[in-house]
Amino acid sequence: MTLRFSDDGGRHGRDSSPPSPILPLTESRFQPRRRIGFTARVRRALRSRALRLALVLFIFFNAAEVLLVRRNLLLSDPPAAEREFAAAAPRRERVYIASMHWNNAKVLKRHWNDAVVGLAGALGPENVFVSVYESGSWDGSKEALKELDARLEALGAPRNITLSNRTHRDEIDEEPEGEGWIETSRGKKELRRIPYLAALRNRTLQDLLELYEQGIEFDKVLFLNDVVFTTDDVLTLLDTNDGSYAAACSLDFSNPPSYYDTFALRDSDGGSHLMQTWPFFRSSLSRKGVVANWPAVPVKSCWNGIVAMRAQPFVAEHHPLRFRGIPDSLAKHHLEASECCLIHADNPLSAELGVYVNPRVRVGYNTAAYVATHPTTGTWVSPWGIFRGLWASRILRWVYRPETRDWIVARRLKKWAAEGEGNVEPGAFCIINEMQVLVERGWAHV
Repeated sequence: MTLRFSDDGGRHGRDSSPPSPILPLTESRFQPRRRIGFTARVRRALRSRALRLALVLFIFFNAAEVLLVRRNLLLSDPPAAEREFAAAAPRRERVYIASMHWNNAKVLKRHWNDAVVGLAGALGPENVFVSVYESGSWDGSKEALKELDARLEALGAPRNITLSNRTHRDEIDEEPEGEGWIETSRGKKELRRIPYLAALRNRTLQDLLELYEQGIEFDKVLFLNDVVFTTDDVLTLLDTNDGSYAAACSLDFSNPPSYYDTFALRDSDGGSHLMQTWPFFRSSLSRKGVVANWPAVPVKSCWNGIVAMRAQPFVAEHHPLRFRGIPDSLAKHHLEASECCLIHADNPLSAELGVYVNPRVRVGYNTAAYVATHPTTGTWVSPWGIFRGLWASRILRWVYRPETRDWIVARRLKKWAAEGEGNVEPGAFCIINEMQVLVERGWAHV
């Protein structure tokens, strides 16, 4: 057995070390630690060499990227003298100009009539035909179009300007039978908006067919919305991709910097817009084209105020191209698609020649929108807009997947396809989760 001895004389359990000094109850010992403010934390973080280097690189990278994009935007627009020369050069193409109007008196009187007359003069009266269909306006549109008719006659431009007294009320008071009428959630049969618009657009093409039968042919069909535009805008659009395309569209704006026609525009992958401001698209190809400001950005569908299309498919002997809506049986599932998108899905030349947006052609639904997108100095997208757009696009592509929005449409399409053997929609990429019907003063969601 081992014996252990301690210095305390056998008094086990008592600490033999000298007593600790009694410390005074000082403020520094018992006061809680002070919180470091945000500014102090930032200053402390900035003392880190690695963080300072990362910040410098971030600023340098973004400044260089913004400057590069701005340079692309600046260099893309030809000098004024070059534009004037292009406008004065003789045109060899024959262009059929089609448009429809409803209560557009303001823009007709202030801009549109002058622009159409100027365009007809630049293309050559012998190279154009102007087809306008007006339907049931009450705001002075008929009077404005009568003035246009007189001016085109004085110019010697062939035309057909149809003024119809048939209103939306007349349409919806019809017997609710036939194509376009469906049962809605309001418990009644209502007339769908898109088949109605498709029928009007097809009426603007009637003279194209009659002239073709007489041996008079056109190279392009130019569809004009009620927008502010110039002759230079149209000539630039017609020359998109050196004139080789199934369709070429402008960009349209009502309240910049947001673009307007979200219903018809689809990127090169068939997806709807990622964001309504620049650079708009999710697909890599379309987005790259906008950032680089290509004069021909590949997309799957577009309309956007002004559209130029090859005329041949509209006068084809077999299956001539026409505007349409999706079948009523599909629309009953609370789905809809723009006739201006479906036309590209049906066009046999879309896959062969391509559909393009030309971001160098920008039109507005009012004067302020046009002026805002055509600044006299600088670029139409500001440096801050470029920086914000690039990073917003990156973040949205990281956090947002299109499936989160499109699964409802996909599920309803699948259900409709199972209802009938022939239920196939080639323009599925155009479809959105909406139902639109005609009402007396316009149209409504139901």
